[in-house]
Amino acid sequence: MLLTHHRRLAPLVLLTLACGAAPTIVSTTPVDGATGIARSPTISITFSEPMAPASLAGTFTVASASGPVAGTISTDGSTAVFTPAAPLTLSTQYTASITTAATSVKGVALGTARSWRFTTTDQAVTVPTVVSNSPLALATDVPLNAPIRVTFSEAMDPATLNETTFTVSSTTPVLGTVSATNSTATFLPIAHLPPMTSFTVTVTTAAKSAAGVALATDHVFRFTTGTTVTPGLPVALGSASAFVILAKSGVSNVPTSTITGDVGLSPAAGTFLTGFALSMDATNAFSTSPQVTGKLYAADFAAPTPALLTTAISDQVLAFTDAAGRAADVTELGAGSIGGRTLGAGVYRWSTGLGLPTDVTLSGSATDVWIFQVAQNLTVANGVRVTLTGGALPKNVFWQVAGAVELGTTSHLEGIVLCQTAITLRTGASLTGRAFAQTAVALDGNTVTGP
Repeated sequence: MLLTHHRRLAPLVLLTLACGAAPTIVSTTPVDGATGIARSPTISITFSEPMAPASLAGTFTVASASGPVAGTISTDGSTAVFTPAAPLTLSTQYTASITTAATSVKGVALGTARSWRFTTTDQAVTVPTVVSNSPLALATDVPLNAPIRVTFSEAMDPATLNETTFTVSSTTPVLGTVSATNSTATFLPIAHLPPMTSFTVTVTTAAKSAAGVALATDHVFRFTTGTTVTPGLPVALGSASAFVILAKSGVSNVPTSTITGDVGLSPAAGTFLTGFALSMDATNAFSTSPQVTGKLYAADFAAPTPALLTTAISDQVLAFTDAAGRAADVTELGAGSIGGRTLGAGVYRWSTGLGLPTDVTLSGSATDVWIFQVAQNLTVANGVRVTLTGGALPKNVFWQVAGAVELGTTSHLEGIVLCQTAITLRTGASLTGRAFAQTAVALDGNTVTGP
C-alpha cells in the first residue's frame, strides 16, 4: 500500500506595516497661553503631513475644568480644526490636546502628544453694527476705481465676509474680491465701475463678529459713479510691514548677504532659517546675525513671537489678496515683456508671466502707486535694473505674483514683492523693498534693504 503523508502548513499571514517618519505638530491655534480668545474660536493643529480624519476623533479634544467641550473635527490638508458645538464660556481657561493615537494618512502615529491652553475673553457678547461705509450713502460722482468699505463696531470674523455676504450690484452683480481686517471689510471690483451708474451695496446677516455674533439686519446703501478715476492707494501691509523678509516655509542664505530690516518665518521653525550663523537672544524671542541689521524671528521662538508672526503672515496674505483685487488700468502690456519701458503710475495686469529682459523705469511722484498683477512668474534678467524717477518711492510699488519670482544675477528690483510661491535672488541681486513669500525666500550673496 502506498502511504501519502500530508503536512499541515501554517497559514500565511500578511502584515502591512506603517512606515516612514512620525508626523509632527507644526503649529497650533490659538497659541499656548493666549488670552482674550473669542467664544467661538478656531481651534486648530497644523501637522507636518495630512492626518487620517478617523484617527482624530477622541484624540483631538478640548476641555475646561468643567469637563470636555462638545464639538466637531474637520480636516483641510495637514490642518485639523475643532469647532465647538456652542460658544465657550467667558473668562475660562481651556486645554486643547492631541494624543499619539492620532495617525497620518500613511498610518504612522503622531510622534509626541501635545497640550496647550488658552483663555477666553472677559467681554460680554455684543451684536455688531455698521458704524460707517465708503462711499457715503447716496453719494454721487464716485470715482470709477473707488474701493468700497464697511467699518463695523467691533472686530469681525473674516471668514464670514466674502463675495456672498458682501455684494455690489447694479442691474447685474459686480465681480470683485473681499478682504477683511479687524473691523473693516473692503470690496475691490476687478474692473473699473461703469460711469454714471447707480450701485447697491449689501452686507448680509451672515456676516459675524469675531465672537461669532451675526449682524441683526442687512446693511444696505447706494451710490452713483461719476466719470473720473482717482490715483491708486497703496496696498495695506498691516503688521507685515515690520519685516523686510517674511516667509512661511523657509529663508535660506548663501553668505554673505546684507539684510537691513527684520526677517520673519512662520509656521516653520527656526531651523529653517539657514546660512545666517544665528545667535539666539537671552529672551529666546529672536535671533541675530552678522548679516542682518535687525532681528530674525521664527514660529518656535519664545512668546510673544509666535502670535506676532501669525498675525504678520495673515496680514501678508491679505495684502496679496488686496493687490490682486485692484481694478486694472492697463492689461497685457508688451505681451508680458516690458523691458526698455518707462511706466507711469497705475495698475497693470498680465494673465501670463512677466519678463524684464532689459531695464525698466517707473516715473512718478512720491504719492503715486504702481501695482503689477502677474498671473504666472516674474523674471528679472541678469543685470537688469528697475529704477524709480521723479520722486517715486519703493514703498508704493507692489509686485503681486501668483507664480514664482526670480531676480537674476546682479539685477536690482524696487518695491514690495507679494509672492504666492517662492522668491529667489540669484548671486549679487539686490532689492530695495520687501520680499514676502507664501513659501520660501532663497538668498545668495544679496543686498535687501527696507523701503
